[in-house]
Amino acid sequence: MDRLILFRHGKAEPDSFSGDDFDRRLQPRGQSEAAEMGERLAAQGVAVDLVLVSAAERTRETWDALAAAFPQAEVRFEDDLYLAESAAIRRIAEAAGADRKAVMVVGHNPGLHELTLRLMLEGGADPALFSKAQRNFPTAAVALFAIGPDGRPQAEDLLLPERWA
Repeated sequence: MDRLILFRHGKAEPDSFSGDDFDRRLQPRGQSEAAEMGERLAAQGVAVDLVLVSAAERTRETWDALAAAFPQAEVRFEDDLYLAESAAIRRIAEAAGADRKAVMVVGHNPGLHELTLRLMLEGGADPALFSKAQRNFPTAAVALFAIGPDGRPQAEDLLLPERWA
């Protein structure tokens, strides 16, 4: 894997019809921000060949909203990404992405935020970028990392929805 993209799901409703967190759907703002972030990534020339999506409803809807930006990507829905810790997210991405160029994970906080910070520290990220990531990783936030041949991550960018920019 040459690139890892961590994408937090869009803004979700506070409760679901079933009362189960797993079934929470996106709010209209969550749908529009996810689509906007997909467009921003595509406009920057970001290509993705594998997308790993938590099986939760809000992450599936996030992928649906941004999928048009990555029509060639293979998509896998992963139960183990639901509310996964940072180490688990990394293991899943590395295993699935062993023979891929670019992998996107659509998942949840706190795991994605923790993994973003861990990868930035590991790769010696610019202090200003690390500080920005440390302050907030809101819904529809995206962290991009280049992965070197030695597996070392290099923070490329942190994209936040316009309301946080």
